[in-house]
Amino acid sequence: MIRRVTVPALFPPPTYSHVSVVEAGTRLAFLAGSVPLGPDGALVGPGDPVRQAEQVIANLREQLDAVGSDLEHVVATDVYVVSGEPAVLSAVWSVVEASGLSAGPHSSTLIGVACLGYAGQLVEITATAVVPE
Repeated sequence: MIRRVTVPALFPPPTYSHVSVVEAGTRLAFLAGSVPLGPDGALVGPGDPVRQAEQVIANLREQLDAVGSDLEHVVATDVYVVSGEPAVLSAVWSVVEASGLSAGPHSSTLIGVACLGYAGQLVEITATAVVPE
C-alpha cells in the first residue's frame, strides 16, 4: 500500500524517505497541524519544545485514531519548530523518532520558523496518512 523510496543518487537520509508512493484508490487523511494544546485548550510545556513535541505527537495520534489510522501509516509530515538553532530542531526531531512516527520511514521536512499560531507555541506537525481498509 505504501512504497517508501530512498533515492540511490541522493545522500541517504538519516531517518526518513525521499519519497512515499501511495497507489491510487487508497484513502488518504490530510491532517491539520497538530498543536501542543491539552484537552482543556491550555498550552502544554510552555517554553519547552521537547515537552510540546511530545504533546503534539500525542494529539497527532488522536487525530489519526479518529479516522482509523495510526503513526505507522503516516506518509509525510512537516515539523515546524520556533527556533533557528539546529540543536533545538534536533531535540524536537528526537521526539519524532522516539514516537515511532519515523519508523516507516515517512517523508518529512523539519522547518525552523519565527512563530506559530498560539501564544507560546513552539512546535506543530502537519501530516498526511493512509487510512487502511
